[in-house]
Amino acid sequence: MEGLSFIFIVFVCIVGFFMFMYFVPVGLWITAIFAGVKVTIGELIGMRIRKVPPGIIVNSLITATKAGLTVTTRELETHYLAGGDVPNVIRALISAEKANITLSFKQATAINLAGRDVFQAVQISVNPKVINTPKVAAVAADGIQLIAIARVTVRASLAQLVGGAGEETILARVGEGIVTSIGSAASHKEVLANPDKISKLVLSRGLDAGTAFEILSIDIADVDVGANIGAKLQTDQAAADLRVAEARAEERRAMAVALEQEMIAKAQEARANVIQAEAEIPKAIAQAFLNGNLGVMDYYKMQNVQADTEMRQSISGSGSGKTSQGTENK
Repeated sequence: MEGLSFIFIVFVCIVGFFMFMYFVPVGLWITAIFAGVKVTIGELIGMRIRKVPPGIIVNSLITATKAGLTVTTRELETHYLAGGDVPNVIRALISAEKANITLSFKQATAINLAGRDVFQAVQISVNPKVINTPKVAAVAADGIQLIAIARVTVRASLAQLVGGAGEETILARVGEGIVTSIGSAASHKEVLANPDKISKLVLSRGLDAGTAFEILSIDIADVDVGANIGAKLQTDQAAADLRVAEARAEERRAMAVALEQEMIAKAQEARANVIQAEAEIPKAIAQAFLNGNLGVMDYYKMQNVQADTEMRQSISGSGSGKTSQGTENK
């Protein structure tokens, strides 16, 4: 029993020692003292309780102190609890100070919490960045398409990083300016002869307003001649006009055919009426016989007259149709 008690006491002591070393990072406290940074044991314990890594805070504080920056553990701890990147902010502050760029701790933390890499922003502010635009197609006044590529040199504006637009806005505005510049040219030859007019016009429009960057220069890297859009549009318009004219002509032809068919139908109707009227003649003759208004001799005389008329027409060759028709009537 005494052996088990001794082992238990030793185990408890070991566990207590490691817990003490965890909550009281003595080694980190000693490092801070030798680095000239004032950090108390209570502050380190408080960081552990608040689940803030003391190593990140103390090491960042040592780095800032050695660089001549004035920051406190409370400020660094607050920024960490807010979800910020403490070492990144310290590196950005040191780089800004070495480059004589005005950047306060509050401004750096605000940029970092806004989701931007504040250290990279300082680097871009020191070393400008070149952004290549995609191919921008525009049409000059003479209808010739030009395809341009521009290189935009920008420098980060630390004062506008929070709330400022990004690279996409810069590229969109530059592309819009290129289209406007080429479109206002009377001829594509003017643009090819002086491509710097595009960059000057675009640069003078203040495209970096409201963005997180400052445009230093816009250089036209390449200008290629594309398709003859004006001629293509004219060709398409002529083809469209031709199709419209053909449609209207077809409409008129269809109306003429319909009118012709209507006239043929009316002629057939009139011919039917004539045939129907001729069919009433034998009935009238028969009725005249019954009423005594027509005698046999009168009927024969009429037949002779008809026969004589048919003979004359047959001799003259102009009444074959009538003769056959008369024969059918007989």
